[in-house]
This record gives sequence, structure tokens and C-alpha cells, in this order.
Amino acid sequence: MCILDIPALSIGLSQSRIQQAVSISVLKMSTEMAAVDGQALTKMMEQSVQPNLGGNIDIKA
Repeated sequence: MCILDIPALSIGLSQSRIQQAVSISVLKMSTEMAAVDGQALTKMMEQSVQPNLGGNIDIKA
């Protein structure tokens, strides 16, 4: 006969839900940080653009 330990199962399920909620929260934070970093990188690249660079090619034969 199998005896179920209901309180232990309940605690295990609760801990599992908490771990999942924490994981989702950390994932959201890292996604937001990646978006901010991407925006900063885009802004930095836009500021470093030199409009005359690459406009001419010098070729000698």
C-alpha cells in the first residue's frame, strides 16, 4: 500500500512554484538589461559615424 505524504507534496509544489517565479523574474531582468545595453550600443555607434569615411576608394594599378 502506498502512503502519500500530502504536506510534503504540498511543500515541494510550493517550493517548485517559487523557484519558477524567481527564474522568470531573473530572466525578465536580464532581458531588460540586454535591451538597455543594445540601445546604448546603438546610440554609441550612431555617435561614432563619420559621414566622409568610406565615401572614396583610392585604387592604384
